[in-house]
Amino acid sequence: MIQKKICLLGSFAVGKTSLVGQFVKGIFSDEYLSTVGVRVDKKSMTVGDQAVELLVWDIHGDDLFQRVRDNYIRGSAGVILVFDGTRIETIESVMEMHERAIAVLDDVPFVVFANKCDLQSKWQVTSDHLAMFEKKGWHVLQTSAKTGESVESGFQFLTDAMIAKDSSTE
Repeated sequence: MIQKKICLLGSFAVGKTSLVGQFVKGIFSDEYLSTVGVRVDKKSMTVGDQAVELLVWDIHGDDLFQRVRDNYIRGSAGVILVFDGTRIETIESVMEMHERAIAVLDDVPFVVFANKCDLQSKWQVTSDHLAMFEKKGWHVLQTSAKTGESVESGFQFLTDAMIAKDSSTE
């Protein structure tokens, strides 16, 4: 079994901890708990016949008062960038976090989670915003930590991309 470290990056309260809870344990809590520092969970997945243990780093939100430390990102084989569809300003953070991840990790596989799609009626993010990501060639999934929509498939997409990158560099 191979191990892969992945980091979830984004602003405060975009749903990173809830996404990890849904992915790792299949649970969702309406109670908001701010992550302090970093929390690491594990989950095994399979790509083809290869068993992969994911070390999922849920890193505190990035904002004006607290920046994600490069040390938390180092060593990651993949990144999940998360924004909250109900808060358009969180898109800016995703763009900045992508630049930081590339600066620290170089050409790292990543996926974007447009989270809280269960609250579509409250979304400030439009299809034009999502198209902007797609024009860049970024893979974007509309996810819901609450319902689980596209959470598993998003982690699977990233895991497949990490294994494919390993295969292409061998």
